[in-house]
Amino acid sequence: MFVGTGSDVGKSVIAAGFCRVFLQDGYHPAPFKAQNMSLNSYATSEGLEIGRAQAVQAEAAGIPCHTDMNPILLKPQSDHTSQVVLNGKPVGNQSAGSYFRNEGRDELRKEVHAAFDRLASVYNPVVMEGAGSVSEINLRKIDLVNMPMAIYAKADVILVADIDRGGVFASVYGSIMLMTEEERKHVKGIIINKFRGDIELFRDGVKIIEELCHVPVLGVIPYYNDIHIEEEDSVSLERKSYNSQRSMINVAVVLLRHMSNFTDFDALEQDPRVHLYYASTPDDLNDADIVILPGSKSTIDDLYHLRRHGMAEAIIRARRRGATILGICGGYQMMGQSVEDPEGFEGDITNMPGLGLLPVHTTITAEKITRQVTFLFDGKTCQGYEIHQGISDTDEVILIEDRCIGTYVHGILDNTSFVDYLLRPYKEKVKSTPAFDYHTFKEQQYDKLADHIRRYVDIPAVYRILEVKNE
Repeated sequence: MFVGTGSDVGKSVIAAGFCRVFLQDGYHPAPFKAQNMSLNSYATSEGLEIGRAQAVQAEAAGIPCHTDMNPILLKPQSDHTSQVVLNGKPVGNQSAGSYFRNEGRDELRKEVHAAFDRLASVYNPVVMEGAGSVSEINLRKIDLVNMPMAIYAKADVILVADIDRGGVFASVYGSIMLMTEEERKHVKGIIINKFRGDIELFRDGVKIIEELCHVPVLGVIPYYNDIHIEEEDSVSLERKSYNSQRSMINVAVVLLRHMSNFTDFDALEQDPRVHLYYASTPDDLNDADIVILPGSKSTIDDLYHLRRHGMAEAIIRARRRGATILGICGGYQMMGQSVEDPEGFEGDITNMPGLGLLPVHTTITAEKITRQVTFLFDGKTCQGYEIHQGISDTDEVILIEDRCIGTYVHGILDNTSFVDYLLRPYKEKVKSTPAFDYHTFKEQQYDKLADHIRRYVDIPAVYRILEVKNE
């Protein structure tokens, strides 16, 4: 199990890397995270919902994803409430105070334990991931995902720390010292992540950490910019570009307050023909060739704020001057004539005029649609998945009218034939650049990540740790 000194220290990517390492070494690994909080989700082949990070880790492990890999998914709907998805199906909305209480925790604990047991009966090793900081001691009694889960699974625990954010000695030592004696017995190693500079200069730092914590440092992993793995958290968007560029096809993704499935754009971002950036003000759309309205966990509220801050008008202006507008999921709903929520599933606003770019009307419903889809586009077979609450009055998988495109299909930009169609009107800007194969690119990135981990982590030591049975 990889646990962290805090959020965004790199646990998810390291777990994905180890899934690929174990696969390369002839094992049959699978990822597991008992509880994930994210708006970035994925639909399994059974039409059930899990966190996107575990789908990525499963892909790195070379296996289909399953809900047992992420039995509890919390999808924030506001600052105080989240939709609870249990074993792939939504079971209601709860406030943080209601969810994080002792009542009902035993039932949830049984569910995550059962999911782990099923997974462990088929795969070996199970590559587990914790959540946030491993030492939130105020939540110890109700914790489902960190050390109590490690103890149940008899897992070897490796603590991951982000040296780039500073305070690495205090965060590592404090995380371990705040554990109980039983929890500390499971911690078998430490990985220092996101190192910048000359690693040789940190040799003394490694010795100090090992002397303080009595736990071996298994590796110091340098920060990299040449390996591209999907991020779990939307905080990664802060590092993205926010400006257009000349001599490329400029694609502006409209930043929404409740944006979901932001990894829809990873493939397009890596395409050498494209400069993808994020737009938060109307002026950001002035030079965009293509404007994308992404998915949303609260379509009506995001549509309201687009109107309030002038972004809706800027999108319409962009279309009038010849830009292509693409809406995915909630963005597709916004592009229609209206979005209605008569039962108030999303909030107090029951009706909102759409942008009027597509001839569809949408009604928000209680039932969530989650499924994988296969369809033909431009003569080629394409794949993706749907996760949405709301029904639009059209049966079209993709609705296209005068450079306005709407679809419920997440992952549509992973399909070469659709991307080529999307970029075709602007091909004169990048005449000599070939089409981009995202599937091949991703496989290369998982292998590069595994190579990076092998170079800087003592993999033989990891195997020696795994050979000793925990009681």
